[in-house]
Amino acid sequence: MDTRQTGQGSTAAVHKVVATLPEKAEGKAAGHEIATHAEVARRVAALKGCDFAGEFDKDYHYGAPVYFLPSDTLIDCERIRDAGIRCEHDLFGGVVPQAFVATKTITHMLPGPLSPAPEGWSPVFGSKVQEVVLPGYSAFNLHDARDAGARMLERGTLRLKKASGVGGLGQWVVRSVHELDDLLHSMQPRDIERDGVVLEINLSEVVTLSVGQVKVGPHVATYYGEQRLTRNNRGEEVYGGSDLVVVRGGFEELLALGLEPDVRTAVSQACTYHAAAMSCFPKLFASRSNYDIAQGIDGEGKWRSGVLEQSWRVGGASGAEIAALEAFHADSRLQTVKASTFEYYGDDVQLPADAVLYFQGEDERVGRITKYARLEAYEHT
Repeated sequence: MDTRQTGQGSTAAVHKVVATLPEKAEGKAAGHEIATHAEVARRVAALKGCDFAGEFDKDYHYGAPVYFLPSDTLIDCERIRDAGIRCEHDLFGGVVPQAFVATKTITHMLPGPLSPAPEGWSPVFGSKVQEVVLPGYSAFNLHDARDAGARMLERGTLRLKKASGVGGLGQWVVRSVHELDDLLHSMQPRDIERDGVVLEINLSEVVTLSVGQVKVGPHVATYYGEQRLTRNNRGEEVYGGSDLVVVRGGFEELLALGLEPDVRTAVSQACTYHAAAMSCFPKLFASRSNYDIAQGIDGEGKWRSGVLEQSWRVGGASGAEIAALEAFHADSRLQTVKASTFEYYGDDVQLPADAVLYFQGEDERVGRITKYARLEAYEHT
């Protein structure tokens, strides 16, 4: 295999082809996701000087190492290694040692010292991030979830989350023990034991920030941004896009910007979470890292900021991430850009003239949806 040495001392393949992996933990990605990820992969291929080969075919001989864009975080296994995914330079996304590491459950500690947890659980990680996440617990049985939730409700409302919920779905605000019992008993105990649930204090007047980093070949970009909400075709409030400020380089370059205090807090918290994950789960590697940080008022009237979850896979902000990498690649003097993604549901959507369209059409799961990105370059050396 043709290889080259990376800066970390690992060996990365010289890729000639980029392909997508649309499978997810719960089946295949939705149609709008597959189309969006294909467009991201096409643009990644152009950045790397590779051909785009569409969906990966394990029975086809590509004649060269393949660079992958999976729709989900991958779990380390022999199949992944046989495909040639061995380090962050082999994919746009990430690989985790166990499935739970890719979910919300790693963010919080267990309710008690004897609480059950999945194989590979790291109590050290919880202690390292405790000061940069919101107060809460992860539970892997009904009794622990009920006990932890009842204790938390003494301090105000809480938010109950399924481990794998995305885009604001799979979570509920709980105001009483009665509501907590009703919700927990609507879930299958075996699902809680397998996947876990998160119980976290609920904030009001919430702003959700994103902090992240992407690496494609020699290109590295790091960013902070704010998420927007929208209504889907069922009237539910869901993710509607992100507005990012992206710098060329790493977290140090991002922190060197003149950040507002709340933003600086979010970036610092994300850095702590990122470093803890990489040290506590040594088999974890990722070329795309994104951390959601919630800032708002808790039930006791106190302002709080904390990391909610991580994403080591292509995500809703990836169109903006790629637009920034393309801009940096095209202009060596460019140091900072503003980039945004937009997701709108329904028919009445007008595309701006400078929009980079990722998907527009009828999706079999969510109905009519439009997804696009925009870019504004604004700081040169």
